[in-house]
Amino acid sequence: MARLELVMPKMGESIMEATILKWRKKVGDSVAMDEMVLDIATDKVDSEVPSTIAGTLVEILFQENDVVPVGKVIAIIEDSASGTITSTPAVTVASPAPVANVAPPAVPYVPAAASTVAAAPSGNRFYSPLVLNIAREEGISMSELESMPGTGKDGRVSKTDILNYVAQRKSGAVATPVAPVAAAPQAAPVQMPAVQAPAVSAPTPSKTVASGNVEVIEMDRMRKLIADHMVRSKATSPHVTSFAEADVTNLVQWREKIKKSFEKREGEKITFTPVFVEAVAKALKEFPWVNASVDGTSVLLKKDINVGMATATPSGNLIVPVIKNADQRNLIGLTKEVNRLANAGRSSQLKPEDIQDGTFTLTNVGSFGSLMGTPIINQPQVAILAVGAIKKKPVVIETEMGDVIAIRHMMMISMSYDHRIVDGALGGKFISRVVQLLESFDPNREI
Repeated sequence: MARLELVMPKMGESIMEATILKWRKKVGDSVAMDEMVLDIATDKVDSEVPSTIAGTLVEILFQENDVVPVGKVIAIIEDSASGTITSTPAVTVASPAPVANVAPPAVPYVPAAASTVAAAPSGNRFYSPLVLNIAREEGISMSELESMPGTGKDGRVSKTDILNYVAQRKSGAVATPVAPVAAAPQAAPVQMPAVQAPAVSAPTPSKTVASGNVEVIEMDRMRKLIADHMVRSKATSPHVTSFAEADVTNLVQWREKIKKSFEKREGEKITFTPVFVEAVAKALKEFPWVNASVDGTSVLLKKDINVGMATATPSGNLIVPVIKNADQRNLIGLTKEVNRLANAGRSSQLKPEDIQDGTFTLTNVGSFGSLMGTPIINQPQVAILAVGAIKKKPVVIETEMGDVIAIRHMMMISMSYDHRIVDGALGGKFISRVVQLLESFDPNREI
């Protein structure tokens, strides 16, 4: 009987660990293919871990509420057939770990045995630790894995698939590439080492001795994880924040004019967020160094423009779902995706793939009444833009007849950026371009 390992899956770019919430199976239980074995949680999303083979659960290595690093073996499943237990589908991220958020530059923690290949998956395809191990031992690059046909669920590459590929390559049926590429750039970012220390020394308010009329409240799991990631980000990136003010009168009048007809036609409410995302996506195409991450002394310029949008959850915490390929969507498409992700975030229905691969983040501090903010970078990104509340203000306007004072809808915009690769000139040009795009919005635009 083969004893196969179930490992803690990668859940996102900067996610380095996850908490076991509940085991759905106990030792001795049979496990079917794709049956959910346990529930886990990260600072970004709760998820279920399925089995990719059928067998019997013979050993559980971690208990409920244990915090486990990504890539760590958490259980053993025994089966007579060849295969391996893996985790959640579709994981993307160059490898950090969280946050991934979050493995935000973070590349998820990767076991030493699989580090060469596991550190840099470039697509949305999931690879089990066994497949990555075989790829490393056989010198198969990530680009080869990406092009390899898979017979598993959702096109996953199984052990049989990769062994057949290896056999064909050795027999000459498959050409061996001159040198593996693509995996190296996304290797674990340099920041992770520096980040690990702060993570260990996270705030511990519960240990503080309080005196007087004080109520001591322990942080919940999500808040503890968010606190750790905020500390990591500040320790990793030297933050600089630039500010600008935008006259969004045209945008406000346009939305007021079309919002009822749009909702009646599309069945969706249109907010300002899709327009902000559209402007950010256009600016990112013009300033690719803002759509990047840092890996040691290398800069990784992201070709995809995936804009994350901070969304409040019912618990009061924030989560950052990601609008993939935002530059390729029209305003209707952006509106529908923004609404879908926002609703899923508020109802705790986001999937792991909804929070992965963000390359830039937008946060609307104005929705909470703030005029402006100094947001903390969502690692491993290098910038985050905040839009404040839209307020009517008297503003001097230049006209052919001279300067006049008019009441306009004004909004403050701020952007925090990683000063290692984004200097003041680039940060200023980027935010100025976003302002220009918003101020030049066509009030007669059809949608």
